Amino acid sequence: MPSLPIPVFGALVLVFLFIRAWMQRGQLGPIAVLLAVCAAQTAIIALAQHYQVPGMRLVQPITATLIPPMAWCAFQWTAVRPRKRADMLHLLVPVTALAALITAPEFLDLFVPGVFVVYGFAILLQSNRGPDAQPRAFFGDGNLPSQIWRVIGVALALSALSDVLIIIAIRAGWGALQPWIISVFSVGNLLLIGIISLSSHLQAEEAAEEAPPRPSSEAEQEIWARVQAYMSEHHPYLDPDLTLARLSRKLGIPAKSLSIVINRETGENVSRYVNNARIKAAQAALLAGESVTSAMLSSGFNTKSNFNREFLRISGCSPRKWVGNNLQDVDRVT
Repeated sequence: MPSLPIPVFGALVLVFLFIRAWMQRGQLGPIAVLLAVCAAQTAIIALAQHYQVPGMRLVQPITATLIPPMAWCAFQWTAVRPRKRADMLHLLVPVTALAALITAPEFLDLFVPGVFVVYGFAILLQSNRGPDAQPRAFFGDGNLPSQIWRVIGVALALSALSDVLIIIAIRAGWGALQPWIISVFSVGNLLLIGIISLSSHLQAEEAAEEAPPRPSSEAEQEIWARVQAYMSEHHPYLDPDLTLARLSRKLGIPAKSLSIVINRETGENVSRYVNNARIKAAQAALLAGESVTSAMLSSGFNTKSNFNREFLRISGCSPRKWVGNNLQDVDRVT
C-alpha cells in the first residue's frame, strides 16, 4: 500500500469542492451532487484499500456505479434540459450492480467498467454535437462547456481502464499493484472529474422552468421575421447569460424549431448567429472609443478567448488590428 493515503487526500479535496459548490449556488445543484458522489466514492476507496475496513470492498463497486449516471444527469440538467421523472431509471444501474453482487459477483468485473464506458461515450457523443445541442449553456461561453464535458466523458471512459488493469494484475499474480492502481488511477480520475466540474462555465441557468413554449403554427419565414425583429428591437444578444432555451422562451418558439430556422436562413448555428450580432455591437463600441475589454463585456461575451476567436472568425483579424484598419480608413476619407 502506498505510504501516502492518496484516497484520503482525494476525499478531503472533493469534500472541500462539494462544500464550495454548495455554498456558491446556495442549493444542492447537480454539479454539487456529482461532487458529493465522487467524494463519497473516494472515501469508500480509502476505507477499503487503505484502512481495510470489513465490507467496504463489497460496497466499493456498487457505489462506483452511481458516478456515471450522476455525471450524465448533471450534463443533461445543466446543459441540455430540465429534470424528468424518467431520469429516475438511471437508479437501475446501482440496483443491477447490487443484484449482481448477490447472485453473480464475477459479473461485476464486466458490468462496472462497462457502465463507465457507456456513460462516458454517451457524454462524448452529445457534447460533440455543438452548442445548439446544449440549449441551457450560455452562448457567451462558446465551446468551453462542450470541451469540459468532453474531458469528463473521457475521464469516465478511462476510469474503466483501472478495473481492467486490476483484473490483469490479479490474474498475472501482481496483486500487490492493486492498491497503487486504485489510489493513483481511480482516485486521480475522480479528482479530475470533481475539479473540472466546478468550472463556472458549467453553471448554466437553473431557474425554474417556465411553461413550455407554444408550438408555432406560422410559416418558417414568419418565424424568421419574428427572430430578426426581436433581435433588432430588444438586443437579447447583449445579455451574457443568454441561452438557446431562454431565447426560445422569449420568442415563444420551441428551441428545436428556432435552431432549424436560423440554420436554414443563415447557414449558421444559433450560437454563431448570436455571436455575429455581438461582434457587430463590439465593433460599434470600438469605433466609439471603448477599450477592447469594455467592448467585449458590453457586447455580451463572458470570456476573452471566445471573444477573440469569434472576432477573428468574423472580421478576419484581431480587435486591435481591426480598430487600426478602420481608423485609417476614416482618416483617408476625411
